[in-house]
Amino acid sequence: MSASPDLVTLRRQIAEIARLCWERGYIGAVDGNVSVRLDDGSLLVTPSGTIKFLLEPDMIVHTDARGVPSGGGRASSEIRMHVVCYEERPDIRAIVHAHPPTAVAFSLAGLDMMQALIPELVVTLGAVPTAPYGTPGTDELARPVRELIRCADAVIMERHGAICVGLDLLDAYKKLEQVEHNARITFMARLLGQAREMSPDEVKRLLATRQDLGIATTNVYCTHCGMPGFAGVRLGTGGEGRGREEK
Repeated sequence: MSASPDLVTLRRQIAEIARLCWERGYIGAVDGNVSVRLDDGSLLVTPSGTIKFLLEPDMIVHTDARGVPSGGGRASSEIRMHVVCYEERPDIRAIVHAHPPTAVAFSLAGLDMMQALIPELVVTLGAVPTAPYGTPGTDELARPVRELIRCADAVIMERHGAICVGLDLLDAYKKLEQVEHNARITFMARLLGQAREMSPDEVKRLLATRQDLGIATTNVYCTHCGMPGFAGVRLGTGGEGRGREEK
């Protein structure tokens, strides 16, 4: 995607990503929401109550930085969740929220995705923390997301879905795919037997490859976000992201 796409292009991209989420089975009907932050701080966001595979670019709602519509249309009922993410992360420009089935099922079963199991996830996102349950569409949902998004690029919301942030729409969507793909692998490993966790030394060696690979995602193991068991693992070079201590 272009580094500075115009409004017409951004509206089209939002509609395309929303439709892709539906096609991939990450949302159903009116579920999920997608947004982009513009250069002036205002937002483009999917409208409330719209079936995503029928979404057209001209249906996208323009709001101010607080999520208040500046023209016609009604923004997603979960716009507050997007606003708190943008407030905490000045480095991001796009958000994709969906309900990936396997990842949500983990939260229903009281399981998280914080184990170091799959090298590709360890070296990119690190792990995916789970925010405690909050009523969808309210500040009760947005508050715990605010705490975790400070030091993670993807967060699972208990009983609800996942929210992924990125430098652009494709970057945010890519992380959503990572979350669900790795949740499916972990689920299958649990069906076959015990999912064997990588050692802290193995994790540290993987993190050391991030700079050479040009990976700059906000990695949970680097920020120590909810990772007391890996308190001794720190990359020490670029790409750590924003940890809690930096707020």
